[in-house]
Amino acid sequence: MVSIRDALSSAADEGIITPAQAEKLVPFLLATDTGASDEKRAAPEHVLQAEDALEAEESEQPRFVRGFHDILITIGVIVALVGLWGIGSLFAVLPAIVILAEILIRRQRLALPAVALTVALAHWTVMFALLVVEVAAPEGLDTLTDWLMVLPIFATVMAVFYWRYRVPLALAATLLSLFLLAMDIVLVLLSKVLGSAELITEHTGLTASIFLISALGIFSAAMSYDIADPTRKSRQSDVAFWLHLAAAPALLYAMLSFIFLRNVSGEWWGDATSPSDAAAVLAIVIAFMAVGLIIDRRAFVTSGLLSLGLAIWTILQRGGVDFSDYFSVTVLAVGVVVLMIGIFWQVLRRAIVSVLPAGITSRLHPVYRAKG
Repeated sequence: MVSIRDALSSAADEGIITPAQAEKLVPFLLATDTGASDEKRAAPEHVLQAEDALEAEESEQPRFVRGFHDILITIGVIVALVGLWGIGSLFAVLPAIVILAEILIRRQRLALPAVALTVALAHWTVMFALLVVEVAAPEGLDTLTDWLMVLPIFATVMAVFYWRYRVPLALAATLLSLFLLAMDIVLVLLSKVLGSAELITEHTGLTASIFLISALGIFSAAMSYDIADPTRKSRQSDVAFWLHLAAAPALLYAMLSFIFLRNVSGEWWGDATSPSDAAAVLAIVIAFMAVGLIIDRRAFVTSGLLSLGLAIWTILQRGGVDFSDYFSVTVLAVGVVVLMIGIFWQVLRRAIVSVLPAGITSRLHPVYRAKG
């Protein structure tokens, strides 16, 4: 639950009220809220449990979904921009994005349209940057070198957009592009030093290690925002949400690349995949789910569902288990796992977090109490 002081501070940050008004309202609302707090303390146990359950369900509720009004406006934004992109040029879309951002983000403070406009600007920026590279860059450059020019443009545009409109996704996109730029610089330098035109396929172990380090960097950035706001009341939690959404699959597939190095240039799951490979994938996915429970981020569960299904399929099919329909059995198994984790999320999280040192748990999102 957001405190009165935090809520008023956020309202002042958003420009809804002035800081002076926020300061005057705090003591008045705190005095008014005293009765409500006493009433809550005197409430029956089942009422308190219901409130705890509601808080637990909302522990990772995206703040960009606030109502159907936002959804309706977002549909209009998407349809209008797609239509404008079809009949106009690349440069006709940018003014439309800016005008809509001034109205819907700067003035009306609509959250979901802000996400849609950020995604639209990100797409526009990539297309624009690729056009700049195509026109200005010398011919014959490889893809890694091309992205050395694309990523700085992308990071700059996203940073300016965040400075103007304070959309958490824009800041997350800026940070993500900087990590990708750092990784790209390292890969380009290594390709020059090693004299390799195909560094990724010729030095698979090295590139897999670089991908893993970069993914760990993104995860560290996400955790820094989570630790700075453990109760998830501010914009920092929203930035962490988007960074975790990128870090989870990046970390997962960076680790899986070490298992499938022999197939790095082709399909990961093929005839060469053994039950032992599938078991290793299964262990990694389970570890990721445990991490998701500890930090209370469901992205670490959802990112591994495809790999979980493929691992179960391989173990069943090549482990001597006789089923007439492996697909249905696999889908059923994944569905049961998802339901069990979803239904018992707080129970499982409480069990795992309870064995961790207090120095770690104090920095994590609070664990809600057990029922009964």
